[in-house]
Amino acid sequence: MNKDSKREEALLYHSKPTPGKIQVVPTKKYATQRDLSLAYSPGVAEPCLEIAKNVDDVYKYTAKGNLVAVISNGTAVLGLGDIGPEASKPVMEGKGLLFKIFSDIDVFDIEIGTKDVEEFIQTVKNIAPTFGGINLEDIKAPESFEIERRLVEELDIPVMHDDQHGTAIISSAALINALELAGKKAEDVKMVVSGAGSAALACADLYVLLGVKVENILMFNSKGLLTKDNPSLSSLQLKYAVDIAPIDLAEALKGADIFLGLSSGDIMSAEMLLTMADNPIVFAMANPNPEISYTLAVETRKDVIMATGRSDFPNQVNNVLGFPYIFRGALDVRATKINEAMKMAAVKALALLAKEPVPEQVNVAYGATKLGFGTEYIIPKPFDPRLITVVAPAVAKAAMESGVAKNPITDWAAYEEVLLERMGNDNKMVRLITNRAKLNPKRIVFAEADQLNVLKAAQIVYEDGIGFPILLGNKESILELKEELGFDAELEIIDPKTPEEEARRNRFANSYWTTRERRGISLLDAQKFMRERNYFAAMMVNEGEADALVTGYSRSYPSVVKPMLQLVEKAQGASLVATANMMLTSRGPMFLSDTAININPSAQDMVNIAVMTAKTARMFGVEPVIAMVSFSNFGSSTSESASKVREAVAYLHKNHPDMIVDGEIQADFALNPEMLKEKFPFSKLAGKKVNTLIFPNLESANITYKMLKELYKVNSIGPIMMGLGKPVHIFQLGASVEEMVNMAAIAVIDAQEKESKKNKLAK
Repeated sequence: MNKDSKREEALLYHSKPTPGKIQVVPTKKYATQRDLSLAYSPGVAEPCLEIAKNVDDVYKYTAKGNLVAVISNGTAVLGLGDIGPEASKPVMEGKGLLFKIFSDIDVFDIEIGTKDVEEFIQTVKNIAPTFGGINLEDIKAPESFEIERRLVEELDIPVMHDDQHGTAIISSAALINALELAGKKAEDVKMVVSGAGSAALACADLYVLLGVKVENILMFNSKGLLTKDNPSLSSLQLKYAVDIAPIDLAEALKGADIFLGLSSGDIMSAEMLLTMADNPIVFAMANPNPEISYTLAVETRKDVIMATGRSDFPNQVNNVLGFPYIFRGALDVRATKINEAMKMAAVKALALLAKEPVPEQVNVAYGATKLGFGTEYIIPKPFDPRLITVVAPAVAKAAMESGVAKNPITDWAAYEEVLLERMGNDNKMVRLITNRAKLNPKRIVFAEADQLNVLKAAQIVYEDGIGFPILLGNKESILELKEELGFDAELEIIDPKTPEEEARRNRFANSYWTTRERRGISLLDAQKFMRERNYFAAMMVNEGEADALVTGYSRSYPSVVKPMLQLVEKAQGASLVATANMMLTSRGPMFLSDTAININPSAQDMVNIAVMTAKTARMFGVEPVIAMVSFSNFGSSTSESASKVREAVAYLHKNHPDMIVDGEIQADFALNPEMLKEKFPFSKLAGKKVNTLIFPNLESANITYKMLKELYKVNSIGPIMMGLGKPVHIFQLGASVEEMVNMAAIAVIDAQEKESKKNKLAK
């Protein structure tokens, strides 16, 4: 994309369809006059009176506790300089957007029309009662230092100038890990800093707290080395001024262990880099052009450990790794300030997180085959979903331990769940499924292991201890992909078409033929089928050579389900096979059936689907509350579709009286307990939270789950196969790696359940 196209795209993004990037959204009902009378006069007087009696009640009755002001005067906007408060507004709105999407913090952006330090400070102090925290942004140095210092001292809410401390916190985490990889200690290293502004000084201050010695730091501004005889230096810069004859950057870099750049692009040459010590650490963070390009640096020295401010290279020092979660933790304990202990807690939490296994969704987001701790991964990626549950609690704990928390947290497990729910990322059920699978991992056939994403899923399943993959497909392709992924585990690889598998193919074919010889299948047909991986894989499970099977990534669902239904017998007592999808919604897991197999189930089919879905829900620790949904409510329609639902419910009430199930019922009534209780108080669902929906036909179930998934980004696990005698599960075409891993865990749990049932029957 050329420069003009990028410019036009950026302008359109900010102007269409609505100017700007943020808006105010009501959190209370406002449809009626009664609602408005509570929201404003006269009802609003009651919380006002309570707050007047106890000012801390402002956190109880208003949004203050989750509201941050992003404030600037536009004197140092990005790399654009002093462009004024109005021109800074797009940046401040963007900061507000980041606060919201990364940590669910609401923001008002405020642009102040003054360059006078005292006026700026007084303006912020005057509006501070509105906010739970203040994020200062894009204010030029040295004024920014005094503004932040005074506001921290004079306000009793968290205040942070992110341009200073955000970069310092993130790069400090990177430095901890870079020093470890370089085999160096902070107290021994020599550091050169290019830049002496607010960010560079804040970085140096935090590095000193990590152990770097002030006397081992040489700092440069645009005029050269900071020396003690320079009368133009600020008091903060004088801390890093040296009492030596001036030298240039090239001379300073000789033998240096660390280069920190927060200045101008392309000021460091390859020759300069070559003069640095072994395993040099280079943080070149000028944007958009680093002090030395990443490509040039790694081509010049193979031992360099490098970070930049750019997203298109490894180790991006991005403030979004810090400020959303630092403020989240500070707000949640009502901290009176963000102190050094809280900043250092964020540093250490980020450094430790980079050493943890990386979620596959992060690999996918960054187009990486496999991220892992090393020279190209010394800090977490900005879209790592774990950041909020790692950094925010660390900051909150530090606030409590340092005595600045007014509302301490006591239940940390509950706090983590709240954080996950804030992000619409409630993974309790996924964790439950994964942990349960790990208790007794099983052998799982991955029938399409020569597909990169399938092999990625198999790798995660193996490395996370969920199961033991058996890889089907072209052996040469699988070995090449394994090498690309760094997946060096010794696993069984089978290509059903090879001569080496002829004996097993024939054995499987004979076994299959004996069960199907009176159903139009010849031995020759059976032998031909066994060259197909899905038939071969199904027979591996049938013959006990594998415990479970997952397939379907690269083929349509009907074409994959056919051999499974042909080869795998139904479970004992099952009259049909059906599927359910577990939807991980904001209200908790919801089970939807039948989403993939039965096009127009009869009333008796719906009974069986409901019973199987109830068992499936219980398998995951969910007590089913089942709504048999329709377009009508309790006899309001005599149509065939509604009548069969009604008939199924009547049968269930008579023959399964302990099941909490009712219908036919419309989806809105089913999902709104208050509305249901008011309108249909006789229903077995009244006052209960429905978590299972049984649909009258395939299209309604399939459309519903896919709409939830795509429109509202609801995570889906499934379709979960129900009614088969063996643990066989089929992905949707093009399933994500995460979805395949979840389905593999489901397959393991299914195998555990079937094994347990078999053992009980044997006794």
